[in-house]
Amino acid sequence: MTKRIVFMGTPDYAAAILTALIGKDDIEIIAVFTQPDKKVGRKQELKMSEVKVVALEASLEVYQPQKLRDSENVKILQSLKPDMMIVAAYGQILPKDILDISPCINLHASILPQYRGASPIQQMLLNSDDKGGVTAMLMDEGLDTGDILAVSLLKIDVNMMLDTLYKKLTDMASDLTLRVVRNFEILNPVPQHACEASHCGKITKEQGLTELKDAQDTYNSYRAYTPWPGIFLKNGLKLLDISLYELKALHKSAEILEIRSDDVIIGCDNGSIAIKTVQPASKKAMNIHSYLNGKHLSVGNSLL
Repeated sequence: MTKRIVFMGTPDYAAAILTALIGKDDIEIIAVFTQPDKKVGRKQELKMSEVKVVALEASLEVYQPQKLRDSENVKILQSLKPDMMIVAAYGQILPKDILDISPCINLHASILPQYRGASPIQQMLLNSDDKGGVTAMLMDEGLDTGDILAVSLLKIDVNMMLDTLYKKLTDMASDLTLRVVRNFEILNPVPQHACEASHCGKITKEQGLTELKDAQDTYNSYRAYTPWPGIFLKNGLKLLDISLYELKALHKSAEILEIRSDDVIIGCDNGSIAIKTVQPASKKAMNIHSYLNGKHLSVGNSLL
């Protein structure tokens, strides 16, 4: 039996899930809801969401309400009579009037109840997690608090960067969505344990500031915040290409410890990192050696 689905989502994570649903014989996407077009760049040109691009290419009906909770949008969804709604990084909270229309299934990129909120993938990297995952849950009025339908897991390598983890979790979410939609009637929803919950908010530019206190924390911030907001020192110097050197020795923060042929070893209060590429404020990226030469810096000096 074909299932009639309303899809709600906005960024590329959601677009990949929508793409996985389109064209399946047992699934009919009857409408797509996504965020309104936004003005971007210096010219303030309108840009469609990644989900809208996919939906239009597939000739799907697209809705872009400013406020989903408005009565008009509730009536539209009621008239569509979906069998279920699939929600992935939509960007708006679904009110109870909409949650009551049909089962609403959210694909959240964490192992719930861990990392409820806006930045679960970054949080996995910041915390040196060795595993991550995607959870399919039945939505309720809370923030990522609904009953769990299914979970997919993956191992996180110690050097995995945000873009790689994001891609792996996106692919997992696409596969998990298909599995949940097709087996929904036989799944057994499991309540979350609130006592085990943790939360994460939206990423801000200020979070990219590193004081080089701990080498592991600095490296984790690099993994989680590349490409945006990146990590940078208080003098505005962006650290574009770094690696973890050692974890135990005590140093003066930002001290130049060793200049090698391919990189430069910089001390943290605890441990040290190797830096290959930097970008001074308002300038182009350059290798670390060019930066040191331009600033007349050598071993024993500080990057700050």
